[in-house]
Amino acid sequence: MCGSFFALLKKDFRLMVSSKFFLLAIGSLILYTCYINFVYVKLDQEIFPVYLYDPEQTQDNVPDSLIPVSSLKELQNACEDGYSIGIDLSDGTAKIMMTSCGISKIDNLRHSYAVSKLSSGSAKEALIIGTNTKDMKSRREITAEFLFFELSAVGFLGLAAMLFKEKQMGVIRVHAILPVGKSAFTLSKLILILFADLFFSAILTLCNLGAAASMAVLPAVLLQAGILSLIMASFGFFCAITLPDFKQFSLLYLVLAVFITTPVFLAGQTGIVMDWIKFHPMYHLFTAMKNAYFQTPTTNVLYYAICLLSIVLLFLLARHGLNSEMKREG
Repeated sequence: MCGSFFALLKKDFRLMVSSKFFLLAIGSLILYTCYINFVYVKLDQEIFPVYLYDPEQTQDNVPDSLIPVSSLKELQNACEDGYSIGIDLSDGTAKIMMTSCGISKIDNLRHSYAVSKLSSGSAKEALIIGTNTKDMKSRREITAEFLFFELSAVGFLGLAAMLFKEKQMGVIRVHAILPVGKSAFTLSKLILILFADLFFSAILTLCNLGAAASMAVLPAVLLQAGILSLIMASFGFFCAITLPDFKQFSLLYLVLAVFITTPVFLAGQTGIVMDWIKFHPMYHLFTAMKNAYFQTPTTNVLYYAICLLSIVLLFLLARHGLNSEMKREG
């Protein structure tokens, strides 16, 4: 039995190599690492530029961070980007001028920030929470996002590519008459995808967070990566074994990418309020991944119980789909 299972692992590993699975993973790793280290961490957009129009120079102590303008028209033009804020003191009273960015919470924050620039009292020193620098915070954040979306695609697409290739080669028809259990046929693929995803997660984290920070977060990150990998790979197996051709599968993946993962990203990153997002299963996987990178791992027992149940159910569905496909193949 063990010999047959290891033969399956060896066969599936060769199939992954021939389907360029590892080559694509290496390419993604290089692309993500280069973008994070040479582009993303170097982005340094100033927070809410504030422009001041004060023709009568009523303000004695104008902060250096305020950008003076010479006319009301110039002030209006500067505030049209939905990000900058203007202060009009032409009639002696402060009027805040800005174009809405579409998110009320951020608009209120921009308004408060502009008003604080004219405060006559001495500013209170902010309490710094945590030890992350701006650079490290950016690295943790973008690495978590890249890893989440990479694992959401790799397990789903990678396993599907292997199965469709085996369908074309008639391998599934041959396996129907071999003394190898259907569970072993499914497990061999899931195990290889899992180990590949865990290795990718570890290398991506080490390359972008550094050795010291990576060692602190890797146990929690690998746990979340393993959960996400098994869920997506099992779901990909079921879809690939059930759908007749890769065209239908590609359409399903497009739906998955646009209508399932995109709302998760928008809710997690842009502050767009969506009350229903808490019922979205991918959202909880996404937040658990980000929490792991920021050293606040998810401890909710219900979350892990649901994940375990989902993995088991998806595995049983994948096994049932394989059994149906073998019967159909004869």
